[in-house]
Amino acid sequence: MRVMSEIAERYAVVAGRFTDRVAGMSPHLWEASSPCAGWKARDVVAHVVDTHNRVLASLDQSDPAAAGPDDDLPQLWVTATDSLNAALCDQATAQKTVGGMFGEQSFEMLVGRLLCADTLLHSWDLARATGQDEVLDPDAVAKTLEFLTPIDDALRRPGGFAAKIEPAAGADAQTRLLNFSGRAT
Repeated sequence: MRVMSEIAERYAVVAGRFTDRVAGMSPHLWEASSPCAGWKARDVVAHVVDTHNRVLASLDQSDPAAAGPDDDLPQLWVTATDSLNAALCDQATAQKTVGGMFGEQSFEMLVGRLLCADTLLHSWDLARATGQDEVLDPDAVAKTLEFLTPIDDALRRPGGFAAKIEPAAGADAQTRLLNFSGRAT
């Protein structure tokens, strides 16, 4: 039996909190506007599912399926996160080298960087759009800031983060992360 790594544990927390927010949505909230320009809550969830599917596809270089407009997003989310958790709990899979926009690295490292950051930030977006708890896991916030800060310039490309917002003096880590990613709090 493999002991869960720090990344697997962090992913489980971040994904679990996203799951809570998806489960906390009533039907009319799927069309609520999100802080992501031009995206509804549905678009945020579809993006997170699609990002999970792309990361999973990196294991075998397959073409990931994209969520469609009529798909059952809560079910697609459960399937994606269950698959990710299973992959992280298998040591050979977790340590498999995969490629991508951040270069070659272990699958686990890709999850710890890209997927945890993406899911964490979009958890806040979904919470903001749907009036749910906006508090993010402090350890995941710290790790995300640690990962994202050195690649600031790359994140500002078209389709990436909006311009940074200068946080207020004394802002907490969550606010600094959200402002770094161009989100007004």
